[in-house]
Amino acid sequence: MIIVTAAIIENEGKILITQRKKEKHGGLLWEFPGGKLEEGEDPKECIVREIKEELNIDIEVIDIFDVVFHRYTEFNMLMLVYRCRLKGGEITAKEVEDFRWVTPLELNEYNFLEADVGVVEKIITKNM
Repeated sequence: MIIVTAAIIENEGKILITQRKKEKHGGLLWEFPGGKLEEGEDPKECIVREIKEELNIDIEVIDIFDVVFHRYTEFNMLMLVYRCRLKGGEITAKEVEDFRWVTPLELNEYNFLEADVGVVEKIITKNM
C-alpha cells in the first residue's frame, strides 16, 4: 500500500493541475500535484514539501477534501487530498511535464489519472 498526498491548490477561482512526466506511471495524464508520504512524516508537511519540490511554490493547507483508495494493477494507493491556498513563489515545472490553472468546470477537458477522476467529479459537484 502506497500512501500519497495531493493538493487542490486554489488561487483566484482557479485550481492548479499538473501533467505527469512522460516516463512515469500514467505518463502525460493530468493529476492534482503531490507525492508519496515518507515514513514518519505528517501528511500536511508532506504535501507542502512535495509541492515545493515539484513546482517551487509555497502553499498553506486549509483542510482535508477527500480520502481516496484506488487499486491500480501494480499497487494499491491511499490518497489524502487537501484543499490548499497558494502562498507565494513562481511556478517552475521541476518534476512535472506541464501545469495549468483551470476553473472547476474546465477540469472535464483534461484526461486525469484514474485515482483523480472521483476528486474531479467531487470538485465539480461542490462547485468550488
